[in-house]
Amino acid sequence: MQRQWILFSLLWLSCASAAPASPASFYTQRLDDPKATYVSPSGGDDTAALQQAVNRVQETTRQGIVMLAPGRYRISDTVYIWPGIRLIGCGPERPVIVLPAKTPGFGDAAKEKVMVFFAGRRPQNPQTYSIPDANPGTFYSALANIDFDIEDGNPGAVGVRARYAQHCFLAHMDFHLGDALAGIHEGGNVVEDVRFFGGTHAIWTSKPSPGWQFTLVDCSFAGQRKAAILEHEAGLTLIRPQFRQVPTAVEIETNGVDELWVKDARLENISGPAFVFGMEESLRNEINLEGITCRDVPVFAALRDSGKHFAAPAEIYAVKTFSHGLRYAGIGAMPEIETEFDAAPLPAMPLPAASDLAPLPTGDTWVNAHDLGAKGDGQTDDTAALQKAIANHQAIYLPAGFYIVHDTLKLRTDTVLIGLHPGATQIILPDGTPAYQGTGASKALLEALKGGTNIVIGVGLYTGGNNPRAVAALWKAGARSMMNDVRFLGGHGTPRPDGSRENPYNDNHTADPNPNRHWDSQYPSLWVTDGGGGTFLDIWTPSTFARAGMVVSDTTTEGRAYQISSEHHVCNEVEVRNAAHWRFYALQTEEERGESGFALPVEIDSSHDITFANFHSYRVISSYQPFPWAVKISNSRDIRFRNFHCDSNSKASFDSSIYDQSHDIEIREHEFASLDVSGQAVRREPPAPPPTVAPGAKVEKLAGGFFNISGGAVDSQGDFYFVDAHRQRIYRWDSSSRQSFTVSTNLPEPVNLAVDRAGDLMVISYAGDGVVYSLTANGNVKPLKPQPVSDATGKDVWLPVSDWHLSRGALSHPAAQFLSPDGTTSLPAGEDFLNSATSWNVKSSPLIRSFGLGRATPGAPFYVTDESELRTWKADVNPDGSLTNFRLFAEQGGEGVTTDSRDNVYIAAGQIFVYDSAGKPIGTIEVPERPVQLAFGGADQKTLFIAARTSLYAVRMKYSGK
Repeated sequence: MQRQWILFSLLWLSCASAAPASPASFYTQRLDDPKATYVSPSGGDDTAALQQAVNRVQETTRQGIVMLAPGRYRISDTVYIWPGIRLIGCGPERPVIVLPAKTPGFGDAAKEKVMVFFAGRRPQNPQTYSIPDANPGTFYSALANIDFDIEDGNPGAVGVRARYAQHCFLAHMDFHLGDALAGIHEGGNVVEDVRFFGGTHAIWTSKPSPGWQFTLVDCSFAGQRKAAILEHEAGLTLIRPQFRQVPTAVEIETNGVDELWVKDARLENISGPAFVFGMEESLRNEINLEGITCRDVPVFAALRDSGKHFAAPAEIYAVKTFSHGLRYAGIGAMPEIETEFDAAPLPAMPLPAASDLAPLPTGDTWVNAHDLGAKGDGQTDDTAALQKAIANHQAIYLPAGFYIVHDTLKLRTDTVLIGLHPGATQIILPDGTPAYQGTGASKALLEALKGGTNIVIGVGLYTGGNNPRAVAALWKAGARSMMNDVRFLGGHGTPRPDGSRENPYNDNHTADPNPNRHWDSQYPSLWVTDGGGGTFLDIWTPSTFARAGMVVSDTTTEGRAYQISSEHHVCNEVEVRNAAHWRFYALQTEEERGESGFALPVEIDSSHDITFANFHSYRVISSYQPFPWAVKISNSRDIRFRNFHCDSNSKASFDSSIYDQSHDIEIREHEFASLDVSGQAVRREPPAPPPTVAPGAKVEKLAGGFFNISGGAVDSQGDFYFVDAHRQRIYRWDSSSRQSFTVSTNLPEPVNLAVDRAGDLMVISYAGDGVVYSLTANGNVKPLKPQPVSDATGKDVWLPVSDWHLSRGALSHPAAQFLSPDGTTSLPAGEDFLNSATSWNVKSSPLIRSFGLGRATPGAPFYVTDESELRTWKADVNPDGSLTNFRLFAEQGGEGVTTDSRDNVYIAAGQIFVYDSAGKPIGTIEVPERPVQLAFGGADQKTLFIAARTSLYAVRMKYSGK
C-alpha cells in the first residue's frame, strides 16, 4: 500500500509539473461588431499594432472593444489600455500576448516593466506627460480570453498592472510567467477563471485605488518561486482558489494587514506555511478562511510576530475554519482578539468545489441582434426586434450600441443575453416612457421568470430618471441563473453614446441637473424576489433614481453575490427582506455627500442564513452628515459577518457598524473579524468603570441638540469651548453655572480651537489658506499671521491629536507657527495647512482633519491616534513644537485621545478605552453616543468632557488632566 501511494505521488507530481493543457477559448466565434476594432497577429513585433488599435477606439468612441484574432502577438514594449477599453480574444483558440526571451528593458529583476498597463487617462503628449495609473474613476477596462506567455530571460517583467475600479477585470486567461516578477502587480476589482504558472509571484498587490476589495473567482496558482500572492490591504477575496507546488499560498507583507476571505480553496504540495501574516494584535487584521482542503500542506498558517504555527493534523485534511481577529461571540458580547483553527483529517482528497458561474451556450448557437433587426443606434425603437429575438432564440449577442426600448423585455426561462461592455452596450428606457408613468406596481425593463436558468452578461440597463414605476431587472430566475458584468446605469460613471459621462449633479449637488429627473423616484435597480436566486458577479448599481441598488426579498432560493458595488442611493444601498440562504462576498457600499447623507447601506429584516464576508461600507471624504449605522438588523437570525470594514475619511462616519433593532444593541467598532447574530442577544452587565473614574461617578449628559460637535479646548477656568462646524458655531460649557452658551455664530467655518493663557481662543478655520483667528472674550476678532518656527520652550503648544492617516510629515516638520496675541501659545502648522492641500477637493491637513487639539509640552510625550489604522502613537515634543520618535503605544485608535496627570491615556474609539502609561488596558468608559473628542476641564481639571456627535457628556475622574 505504501509503495502504491509513493507511485501515485510521483505520478501526480510529474503531471503537476508538466505543461498545462491548452485552455478552451471562452469566445469561440468571431463576433461581429461594427464599432469594434479588429486585430490579427503580423508574425513580427505587434506592439505598435496593438497600441494603435487601442488608440483608435479612444479616438473614435472613447470606450469600446478591441477584438484579437487567434495567434501569437509578440511585443517588445508596454501596451497602454486607456479607460473604458477592453481587449477580447475571439476565435477557436485564445490569442497569446508573447514577451520574447531576453526582451530589452525587461531583464532587470530589481526594475519592473509592465507588458499591459491599464491607464487612468491618455495624455495628449505622452513624451511630455507621464501616463498615470488607473484610478478610482477608471471604469469598464478589461482583458478577456487572452493568454500571456513570458519567455525566459525577463526577470523584471510584469504581465499586467491594473489599479482600476468598477467593471474592470481580467477573465479567462493563462499567465505563463517563466522567470518573470509577477503576472499582476497591483490589481483591483475582479479576476475570473485565470490560471498562473511560474513567476516569482502570481499576484503582488496592495490596496486597490478605490480602497475596495479585490476578488478572484475560480483561479489557480502553480509553480511560483515565492508566495503565490503577496499582498497587503487588498481586501483579498478568494473564491474556490487552487494552489499547488508553491512555498506559500498567500502572504500578507511585513507590517501589513488585510481583510482576507478565502472560501472553498484547494491546496496541494505547499512547502512552507500556506498562509502567513503578522501584526496579530492589530484590529485591522481580519482573517477568515473556510472550507479548505489540503494535501501535503504541513503548516497551514504561520503568525509572523508571535511565531505561532498551525500544523497539519494529517497529510490530507480539511480546514472547516481558520479565523483570526476581533471576534464577537454574539450580538451584545464583549469582543476579543482570537485565533481559531478547526481542522480534521480526511481519508482522501474530495473533488474541487464546483463553480457556480454558469457556462455560456456554445458560440455557434449565438445569434447577432443586428441580424434580427435591432439597431442599437440610440434612436430606433428596438423593443419589437428584441422581444422577437428573445421569443425565437436562446442566446442573443448584443454588439456595442444603445438599444432603445419602451416596454418590458420578458426573458424566456433559458434566455441568455450576451454583451461585451456594459458601458458601451446599453438597453435604455427613455425618460417619460408612458408605460412606466404614474403610481402603481413596479414594471420591469428586464424580467427573468421564476425558476429560469437565465444568463445576462456584459450589458448596461438604464431606466432613466423619470420613470417612477421602473425596476431595471426583476429577477425571479433560479439558483443556476447568473448575472455577470452588468451595470445599472444612472448616476456616477454613466456613459453617453459619445463616450463622455453624464453629470449626476446640479451646481450645488442637491439634485440631478435636469429638474424633471428625480432622485429616489423609482423601484430598486436590481430586485431579486419571488423565489429568485443565482450568482451575481461584478455588478455596479449606483443609480440615484432608484430606491435601492439591490433588494433581495421573499425568497429562500440560494443566492451568491460577489464583488457588488451598490452606491449613491438616497435611502438604501442593499435590502434583504424575508429571505434566506444568501451569501454576499465583497459587497461594497458608498455614500456621497449630495444624495446619500441619510442612506442606510444595508438593511436586513425578517431573514435568516445570510452571510456577509469582506464587507466594505464607506462614506466619502466630503460627507458632513453623520449616520448612526452601516447595517440595521431586525427580526432576523443566523446572520454571519466575516471581515467587517466600515470607514470614512470624512469627519462624519458611521457612529456604529451594526444595530440590532430587535434587541436595541449597537456594535460601535468599525473593524472586526467575526460576528454571528443568532437571533438571541448576549446579555452582559456594563463593565466596571476603570480605576481612574471617581467613585460612584457616571457619564452625564450636559447638553444636546447639536449637529456634530468636536474641536474643543478648555480654558484656565475649566470651561469647555467646542465647535459645531456644520452650523459654524462655537459654544462654551460654563462649569460653574453648568450651562452652555453660544460664543460665536459669525466666524467663517471654525473647525478646531486652542486657548491661550489670557483665556482667548485661537480658532482654526476651514476657509481660505492657513486661516487662524484670535477671538477674545468680548468678541473681538483678530486674524493671525503665520510666523517662522521658533523655540516654544515656556509656551503652550497645541497639536492635533488625531488624523485619518497619521501625517507624520506635517507633525514632524512644521512650516510655520501661529502665536497667540499674548505670546503664550504656539500653534505649529504644516505646509499642507498653509497651502490648503486637499484630497478629493477636501482640505485634509491634520489641523483641520483632527477632531481636536491637545496641549503639548516640549520635552514631554504626546499622543496621536490614527483613525484608519486603529492605532495610537506616542511621540516626543521638540522645543519647536514638532514631534519626533513616534512609537506604537496601543493597538487601538479612533477619533480622540487625552491623558491625565498620572499618565493614563484615554482613547475615543466607539467607547473610551483607558490605558496605563505602559500601554496596558485598565478599563472602558461606555458613552451613550459615539465619543469623538476628550478633554479634561472643570474647576479642578477632574472633569472629563466628552464631545459625542450630537451631545456633550462628562464624567468625574480621580485625577486631573495635564
